[in-house]
Amino acid sequence: MSDPAPIAVRLIAVEQRYPLLFGLRHKLVLAGIDLEIPRGRTLGLAGPNGSGKSTLLRILAGVDRASTGSVEVLGGSPAQARVRRRVGYLSEDSPYPLELSARLCLELLGSLQGVRGAELKAETERLLALVGLEREARTRLGRYSRGMLRRFGLAQAWIHRPDLFLLDEPTAGLDAQGFEVLETLLAEARARSATIVLSSHIVADILDRCDDLAVLLDGRVAERGAPRDVLRGRTLLDLYRGASRR
Repeated sequence: MSDPAPIAVRLIAVEQRYPLLFGLRHKLVLAGIDLEIPRGRTLGLAGPNGSGKSTLLRILAGVDRASTGSVEVLGGSPAQARVRRRVGYLSEDSPYPLELSARLCLELLGSLQGVRGAELKAETERLLALVGLEREARTRLGRYSRGMLRRFGLAQAWIHRPDLFLLDEPTAGLDAQGFEVLETLLAEARARSATIVLSSHIVADILDRCDDLAVLLDGRVAERGAPRDVLRGRTLLDLYRGASRR
């Protein structure tokens, strides 16, 4: 029997609370998350809006810190710079300096992730061409359409060739060209045995792209397993309603 794959992500009893009313009350967003993702696997993270998906990805990316619990990413803490440099993160919004051109912004973000010199310039040009933005490389991001910004977001998540990709609603706002770009980049990541987390409130957007499916509901992992085993012929509403009764 072969040894099990090493774990890329391990969460134990992770909770996230946000203060309300000047700290007199708290909102519980994640309520005791236990989750493991083997390296080289693609996990689909499904759940309705407000279920805690974005919060969970922000914790894994090192943007936020969990209130309680243990978070291990690629053998370390997401708070460590050496770990964050191995993580590619696509947020649901587009938090980029809109006054910069696509080329300058991509080079800046790549340099912050430790990519330097000729390698940075070559990878910047390769990705701009791959996502179809080479002609608009000198255009300010503030002039980009929603679809163009999402394609740029994919490029910035890939610029440093990370080992773990955290993609929050990756299909939201994508144009037709963007869907082709996403498939190409995901294939590239899998060829390097990278680990991928795809988060979406629309199960169909991630179903055919993931090896495993986890349903997040009210801040808890309600179901986890192979996509067909989790769905068992149910619709999206059936899935969420059935999980909520567990």
